[in-house]
Amino acid sequence: MLIGANHKTAPVALREKLSFSSEETLAALEFLKQDADIRESLVFSTCNRTEILYIPETGEQIDKIIGFISHHKQVDTAEFKSALYVYQDDEAIRHLFKVASSLDSMVVGEPQILGQIKQAYRVAVANKASSVLLNRLMHKSFSVAKKIRRETGIGDNAVSISYAATELANKIFSDLSQKTVLLLGAGEMAELAVEHLISHRVKQIQVANRTFKNAVALADKFKGQAIKFEERESVLPSVDIIISSTGATDYVLTCEQVKRAMKKRHHQTLFFIDIAVPRDIDPDINSISNAYVYDIDDLKSIVESNIEQRGKETVKAERYVDEAVVKFRTWLESLAIVPTIKAMNDKMSSIVDMEFKKTLSNLKHLAPEDIEAIKRMTQAIATRTIHDPILFLRHTGDHRDDSLYLNVTRQLFNLDIPEGE
Repeated sequence: MLIGANHKTAPVALREKLSFSSEETLAALEFLKQDADIRESLVFSTCNRTEILYIPETGEQIDKIIGFISHHKQVDTAEFKSALYVYQDDEAIRHLFKVASSLDSMVVGEPQILGQIKQAYRVAVANKASSVLLNRLMHKSFSVAKKIRRETGIGDNAVSISYAATELANKIFSDLSQKTVLLLGAGEMAELAVEHLISHRVKQIQVANRTFKNAVALADKFKGQAIKFEERESVLPSVDIIISSTGATDYVLTCEQVKRAMKKRHHQTLFFIDIAVPRDIDPDINSISNAYVYDIDDLKSIVESNIEQRGKETVKAERYVDEAVVKFRTWLESLAIVPTIKAMNDKMSSIVDMEFKKTLSNLKHLAPEDIEAIKRMTQAIATRTIHDPILFLRHTGDHRDDSLYLNVTRQLFNLDIPEGE
């Protein structure tokens, strides 16, 4: 069973109310662990979703889980019940695989979600809330996510303005480690673009703002250098990437200013990212050799194209998810006692038959009745060998977890079919 709310079903104000802190997650796991009607559980909470994944002992226990959320978070049930989704069996498995693979994220293909799910699983394991079924399910979700990231392109293309700007810079310069960035103004998207560039280890960040105090504060944030706004033309010869997001009503860098700077920098490449509306950078700068200007519309068109490409890759990713659900269902069904006992019998019979034929090929002098006697003996040995394990599996006791013993049995006798990840 899986119960949750996310960015598709609940506004941020409600998601904040339902979000579990680290301490609250531990308290929730303890509550679920103490409940005799719930065998295994995991609590997963980020800024965009809160989900409880669990295996009930009996029934579905939906009302109990909703009641717990209401009591624990001090939120009236009526306030959040309509925002909840409830999945069970294959649909719960499918949803988990999609979440882990970032197919259910606000930005499809973002890589952070898998790490967050792994952390939630580590917490569940450390607190003994997860056992055989959830352990197998979670590890399967990790392998599905890795396969999708490896074999599809859902994470290949930038789908945010700030990240698209960074990708462009990467294409133009290929190596950013020796490049200096000048930030003009302090718009949110421009700051995000700078953060992305820092993650690519640019050499230096310089910040210019009409209010010098703000430039100093921002430069401190980025471990960079503050300069006066009036100095912006004088530093152009020594910078490589200019990101601009001011509130100016006219161009803060003109074509003539850049022409003068390009002579001083011997026409080495200069890259402008203009995220301001109205525009900060004179578009005529594009006419200068080795000077490139991209404005907000250019970046938006790149993002839209990339979103469309990710959509195509999502179709392939969904197919991998469906395959994984089928394989996990097959494994679950194999944990029933009858299939496990049949698999043990079949395996022992095939081993006995193979060894019997191998031995008999060297004993051609035996009479037919002797051959039949040896065959009966080998079959009896096989039957007696697995008699006690079968008896144990049929009577594990009410207080024991059948799935644990069935899983161990299948591993001991190597009864699982390789999934061929």
